[in-house]
Amino acid sequence: MSGTNHTDDRDDRDDRDDEVFGDEDWGDEEFDAGLLEEELRQAAAVLDPVPAELQQIAVDAYALHDLDARVAELTFDSLVDAIPVRGVTDVPRMLTFRAGEVTVDVEVTEDGLMGQVLPPQPARIEVLGGPRPGSPLTADDLGRFTGDVPPAGPFALRLRTGADVVVTEWLRA
Repeated sequence: MSGTNHTDDRDDRDDRDDEVFGDEDWGDEEFDAGLLEEELRQAAAVLDPVPAELQQIAVDAYALHDLDARVAELTFDSLVDAIPVRGVTDVPRMLTFRAGEVTVDVEVTEDGLMGQVLPPQPARIEVLGGPRPGSPLTADDLGRFTGDVPPAGPFALRLRTGADVVVTEWLRA
C-alpha cells in the first residue's frame, strides 16, 4: 500500500474545480438560451455585419410575404411633400397610402400613431417592425385606429378588411 487515498485526491480536485468554475449546476432550468442568442447576435453583428444591400432585400421580401396582399403605395409623406413652417418643431409625420380603392391616412408622432382607413370600414391592422409579429390595432366602423407605441426603425402596416389584405410600403419612422 502506498498510503495515499485516491478518493481524497479526487475530492480535492473537485473542490478546486468549484473554486475556478463556480459551484453552479448548469442544468437546463438555469440556462438562459435567450441571453446566449442575444450575445451571439451582437458578436455576429460586430464580426460579420450584414451588407446594407442584403438587408434591404430581406426587408423587401418580408414586406411581400403575404403574396395575396395588395401593396399600398405611398402617395404622400409630409417629410418630403409638405412645405415646412418656420419655427414649428415636433410636427407629426403625415403619411397617405393607396391600394386600389383603399386609402390609409396615418399620423406618426412620438406618442404613437393614429389613422383612418377610407372608405370607412372596420379593419384589423398590424404594425410591422421586423420578423416578429406586429402589434395589433383595430379600426372602428368609421375606419379610425390608434396605437400607443410609436414605430421604431423600419415599419409597415398590414390591414385586413374583410377578405382583402393590404400591406403598406416599408418606411423609416
